[in-house]
Amino acid sequence: MVKQYERGIAVNSECGLGATPLGDDRYGFLVWAPLINQVEVHILSPEERIVPLEKVSQGYHYGVAQRVKPGTRYFYRLDGNTERPDPASRFQPEGVHGPSQVIDPRFVWEDLHWSGIPLSHYVLYELHVGTFTAQGAFDAIVPHLDELKDLGITSIEIMPVAQFPGDRNWGYDGAYPFAVQNSYGGAEGLKRLVNACHLRGLAVTLDVVYNHLGPEGNYLQDFGPYFTDRYRTPWGSAINFDGSDSDEVRRFFIQNALYWVTEFRVDALRLDAVHGIFDFSALHFLQELACAVHAQAERLNRRIYVIAESDLNDARLVRSQEMGGYGLDAQWNDDFHHALHTLLTRERTGYYEDFGRIQDLAKAFAEGFVYSGAYSPARHRRHGNTSKTICASSFVVFAQNHDQVGNRLKGDRLSALVSFEGLKLAAAVVLLSPFIPLLFMGEEYGETAPFPYFVSHSDTDLIEAVRRGRRQEFAYLQGADEPPDPQEEATRQSAKLDRSLRHQGKHRILYQLYRELIKLRSEIRAFAGLSKDRMEVVCLESESTLVIRRWGLDEQVAAIFHFGNAAASVNVPLPQGRWLKRLASGDERWNGPGRDLPTVLHSDGVVQVTLTKHAFLIVSLQQEV
Repeated sequence: MVKQYERGIAVNSECGLGATPLGDDRYGFLVWAPLINQVEVHILSPEERIVPLEKVSQGYHYGVAQRVKPGTRYFYRLDGNTERPDPASRFQPEGVHGPSQVIDPRFVWEDLHWSGIPLSHYVLYELHVGTFTAQGAFDAIVPHLDELKDLGITSIEIMPVAQFPGDRNWGYDGAYPFAVQNSYGGAEGLKRLVNACHLRGLAVTLDVVYNHLGPEGNYLQDFGPYFTDRYRTPWGSAINFDGSDSDEVRRFFIQNALYWVTEFRVDALRLDAVHGIFDFSALHFLQELACAVHAQAERLNRRIYVIAESDLNDARLVRSQEMGGYGLDAQWNDDFHHALHTLLTRERTGYYEDFGRIQDLAKAFAEGFVYSGAYSPARHRRHGNTSKTICASSFVVFAQNHDQVGNRLKGDRLSALVSFEGLKLAAAVVLLSPFIPLLFMGEEYGETAPFPYFVSHSDTDLIEAVRRGRRQEFAYLQGADEPPDPQEEATRQSAKLDRSLRHQGKHRILYQLYRELIKLRSEIRAFAGLSKDRMEVVCLESESTLVIRRWGLDEQVAAIFHFGNAAASVNVPLPQGRWLKRLASGDERWNGPGRDLPTVLHSDGVVQVTLTKHAFLIVSLQQEV
């Protein structure tokens, strides 16, 4: 709904951006087009006609059309000649260049008592709609939700679904922020998926992109100054969040965020690459967005969160607004991934140059950011600020995600880079950390399919530019093969999951391990409580081992992570007492390479443990009766 804002927006209070039903086959049409003198709605079906809009305040154009029903298709006609889809289109049935379509927003929700879950309970599962199943649609995900619930997942995280060109794309080339991708099933399909998740107690996190729009089908510049040339992003023109007329640009994207959490009942928004959102005004766009979403959560009596992706290592993102921060709820922590990845793979190219020491992972556990103002060799400058005072539940950590897999030359997963023991170790490090864990689809059973970058553009020049860009991105790998052709259908097909693997051999064992680790995480309160304060991190550098001891009111647990390339006897500092083995990756049950470790370890302050290559051990202190 359009409301009176402090900035002075005053337009029809019954109508939101785009086409809004008013009852009795009447729809209100509202569009911001300050550069246009006359905007008309060119209705194409079922009867072709022109409906003029009135220019109201702040550059908005508004009007009411009679005899409009769901399914009606239309363009906006600008100054009598140029025709463009609606910037706030709810559906693009013919793709990014075709007409917009009016939809009926009504939906029979069955999740009437759903109010969300605490952020500290989130176990995220990132998935791409187009490759998660053979069908590549929202409805095809629903039959797998019970399996994800059984695994221990508490929230699926859906990669962007805003309308993009063609039928295959990662989702970051969306051109219509309000329109749900037609090839995925549109708005109805997404609502069915969210409803099905909530009925199973699963939250839904949606990835949204507010740093740029895709290069094909992006017509917003024809309506107004949505973009700016003062800043540059790697993906396209920067959004105008702080220049002339930026108030209405900010409103457009904030209304989009509220659209997802209100009409689709999404529980959390993951904001893509906020380091590409440039705003030097006194009230940062991210702060305004967080305020709007949190206020809506209060009105709806639901838990709704805003999570950022950022490579800035800037704690201001999640610091409270009272403490000078933006007030977001959490952010992805790339440093945690990089520290873990380099220990497992020994890779040192690109940004991995900054990592590779066991101390890096120790700092990631203890604080969050590894780089908190130190010099970064990869960046050739100092990087980051301290995250010591940021609570653990404000960080999302992972061993894999779409970026860290897909932005490799071949899109190869961790399963193609490390041993089976390494995969088990990676799972334990992420799932037993004090942070919010995220799994990338298929990771839980060691999926072997790659996740390369893919698109389906129609502009031949753009297609070639994308191909050239991908080749240039990997030019530093001299002599390397070329990346897969992003435009080829075979590239997308190669990314389709083979979910049958989870019933086979080592894949089945890995799946069972993931389920057991998530179970331990939820059942042992010392693990379930996301706290950096009730944790001790001990780095045994010479033994390539990390000891993480965590405690609650009446229990203590320890996770011993060994990154050495050979078996080693490690003197582990543990408080005096009987420590009971809870899980050991080297045991026969988990297809480990060594003999089963003893079920009880007696410690007088230090206990010697023999660990095989890339092994981990979980123990808990037996309480005195």
